[in-house]
Amino acid sequence: MIPVGFEYAKAKSVKDALNALALGDCKLVAGGHSLLPMMKFRLAQPAKLVDIGGLEELKGIEAKGRGVRIGAGTTYRGLLDSALIKEKYPLIIEATNGIGDTQVRNRGTIGGGLAHADPASDMPAVMLALGATMNLRSKTGKRSVEAKDFFQSAFVTAMRDDELLYDIVLPAPPKKAGMAYVSFEQKASGYAIAAAAAVVTKSRKTITAVTLTLTGVGERSYIAEVPDVVGTHGEDGELDAALSAVADSQIVNSDIHATAEYRAHLARVAAKRAIQAALGRAG
Repeated sequence: MIPVGFEYAKAKSVKDALNALALGDCKLVAGGHSLLPMMKFRLAQPAKLVDIGGLEELKGIEAKGRGVRIGAGTTYRGLLDSALIKEKYPLIIEATNGIGDTQVRNRGTIGGGLAHADPASDMPAVMLALGATMNLRSKTGKRSVEAKDFFQSAFVTAMRDDELLYDIVLPAPPKKAGMAYVSFEQKASGYAIAAAAAVVTKSRKTITAVTLTLTGVGERSYIAEVPDVVGTHGEDGELDAALSAVADSQIVNSDIHATAEYRAHLARVAAKRAIQAALGRAG
């Protein structure tokens, strides 16, 4: 399909983009892999499109304290090429390798994907697992929103219409933590039918802490409460019991790719495999 008519402008600065947002009925575009298909199907019909893909201020990865700051305009390729990300957050690398294809990874941005908040996308679950903070800007000010409060529903975030996602700040990962991402993907689109991200610490062979997040299951990525995993050795029977209700807090999606029952089953399997892989990588 063809989108309805719209104005197009290329932002010369972040201030320029924020001024455009303040006027209303405006959308920002960087890689365009999420917004443009929606416009073609007329699910989104902004009067004006402002291109922020060339703004260097929104790009880059750098150390921030013991953590890391990622500019929202950083491409997935930028994440994959970052030695800092590889060293501190291998979970990001593992998930990013499965996003789209080479062209999508070269052009798509982490900020665009997070702001789009597709309920089956990979990066929201990763940001939740790592305890990220989203820094937002508008013409009138700045504010920060933790990842656990940022993703609200399908394609809905805590961002206001006049706000731009400026950067993402990650805290230092837990000492000697193991991380893993496991996804059951819809083959044509690459989006998750169900996927899990896990960050695990251990003492000897016993799990001492775990953060588990899931995506593709319901209307948004979410943190799964799995207290019974702590204290186990990550054996099959232990995890099967501890993860039996991992999707029970959600209204599980049912569609042409999977029934709700099957999707919940995949969520349990992905969660178990992610925890076991992360446990094996923990120091």
